[in-house]
Amino acid sequence: MGQCACMTAQIQCSFGAAPAVLSVIPKGPPVQANSLMAATIMDNIPMANIPAFGTCNSMSNPVVAAATAAALGAMTPMPCIPATVAPWAPGSPTVLIGGMPALNNSSKLNCMWGGVIQILNPGSTTVQVP
Repeated sequence: MGQCACMTAQIQCSFGAAPAVLSVIPKGPPVQANSLMAATIMDNIPMANIPAFGTCNSMSNPVVAAATAAALGAMTPMPCIPATVAPWAPGSPTVLIGGMPALNNSSKLNCMWGGVIQILNPGSTTVQVP
């Protein structure tokens, strides 16, 4: 399945200024990956699972566009507020956690402001199902 992403996975948005750490919220009996909660493709909720990435540089983000316009066209990054509305894709084709595909190091998550969130360090290599 590749490397399983878990509670300490480091993630980065292509329009964000800084990496962040994925939060995993159990949705049933916890599944462990190297003693940490394993993530699924449904760990995609802004601010609950996906924290801010510092500042956002996407002109598709209305707050960034407004600040840039106010600065007479000089790019003006604004605080990141992730806007993820769909699950991570693809998940693991062979490992399910609570009926959902496990999140692995090749999964990506789209932000509606045009950013692509990827896993920089999944935090685990194995999964132990209870």
